[in-house]
Amino acid sequence: MSDQNDIYATPESASTETAPEDRIPFLHKIFYGVGGFCNNLLAAAIGTMANPVLNIGLGMSPTLIGWAAGIPRIFDAVTDPLVGYISDNTKSRWGRRRPFIFVGAILVGVLFALLWVLLPTNASETTLFIYFLVGSLIFYGAYTVFATPWVALGYELTPDYNERTRLMGVQNTFAQIPFAISPWFLYIVQKKEWFGTIAQGGAILAIIIGVIVVCLGVLPAIFLRERLTHDIAVECEDDEADGAQDERGGRSALMHNLICFFQGFGTTLRFIPFLKLCAATFLVFNGFQLIGAFQQYVSIYYLCGGDTECGGYWTGWAGTVGIIATFPIIALVTFLATRYGKRKTLIGAVALSMVGFALKWVCYNPEIPWLIILPAPLMSFGMGALFTLMPAMVADVVDADELNTHERREGMYGSIFWWVVKLGLSAALIGGGILLDATGFDVALEGAQSDETLFLMRLADAFVPVIASGFAIWALLSFNITEERAREIRDELEARRGSLGDGSTANA
Repeated sequence: MSDQNDIYATPESASTETAPEDRIPFLHKIFYGVGGFCNNLLAAAIGTMANPVLNIGLGMSPTLIGWAAGIPRIFDAVTDPLVGYISDNTKSRWGRRRPFIFVGAILVGVLFALLWVLLPTNASETTLFIYFLVGSLIFYGAYTVFATPWVALGYELTPDYNERTRLMGVQNTFAQIPFAISPWFLYIVQKKEWFGTIAQGGAILAIIIGVIVVCLGVLPAIFLRERLTHDIAVECEDDEADGAQDERGGRSALMHNLICFFQGFGTTLRFIPFLKLCAATFLVFNGFQLIGAFQQYVSIYYLCGGDTECGGYWTGWAGTVGIIATFPIIALVTFLATRYGKRKTLIGAVALSMVGFALKWVCYNPEIPWLIILPAPLMSFGMGALFTLMPAMVADVVDADELNTHERREGMYGSIFWWVVKLGLSAALIGGGILLDATGFDVALEGAQSDETLFLMRLADAFVPVIASGFAIWALLSFNITEERAREIRDELEARRGSLGDGSTANA
């Protein structure tokens, strides 16, 4: 596909023209973006389906739902960096990343469907909690096998500062589509004309999602190629000492790999520019997700007086409008970032989203329910910019780290960054359930929630993200890898070890 059709192409007025060999064909950007669609479809589905199916449908406590969905993400602290390390050090005829992406897509799609199909709907609350907890642990393990190498692949598809932004702009465009669909999941699963129960609706929806993930998730592995034309060794200080021991037995080799893993993990966590990005991501994403379920409950119990179908209807419209707005926002953010820098653009977008969240306090009005739609476009600026610019900024951090350490750790950086995202989701799932209980919400009361409960729910829904986003902006203010510095780093790296690959290899 020609550059004229690439809405993320840099016009001649850009500060620095991207070299032809650094460009990624637009069709290949789409193939990478399809992976983001699958990644977010699973994340949006499990987050959106848990409360309607388990709480409203089966009567499970919101706090227990939060723990069952949140605990597995804590285990990702081990599994994500481990898979990232293994991916960084894999050598195969298909590359370092692609075998994991292919197998992981199939596994995670099948396991997601089974998680909801096998749900023991007639079991006790304790049994239901144990089932969902164990099932989620298995599901998220497969999720990591797919998502971590897919993320790392994106960091290495191009070495250009602005082309990375364009790649992530296309990727995030596809990744936002599930969030346009998922607000309607509540409306779908509780539709009595289609399904007998909410649990049955959840099972059918999960099968559809699983099939989509299996079919689309394998495409990046099939059609993309890694840019590396030779190995960049990931060394550690223990190499010489363990070299002779490795010949004496597998146990020493295992110990050597563990030492290398923990050294790389520690080096990654000590890199200050990366920590600033992680902190800002955690705050923006966690602030949004912490009240993710609140919008459903505010819509049902405040706007609609306990009518779940009415609440699902307006939640669906608010979510759809917000996501529709996200698509031009991504294009705008990509455009502005290639002119004014990623950091400035991201700070401005997060600030606009704070305005949108604050407007929920006045726009969620039972007498004029359609006003719920008005804050949605402004709220979309934060998340739209976050997952367009943050991955591109992490790719710049990987280069800066190589300059310091002579090592490439895309998998390690990607796994830790996205674990922070998952940690935010885990904390949000756990904290959101606790916060909902703390407001005094009682599902048994149906539409008769107290005025105090409704007030506290609305207060958290509007202002928790505002506070968290304010701290995120503070963390971003001192991030100092600008376009000029990123290009200096690239020049120094290529002078030292040469280019990692040419355009034909990158885009074969």
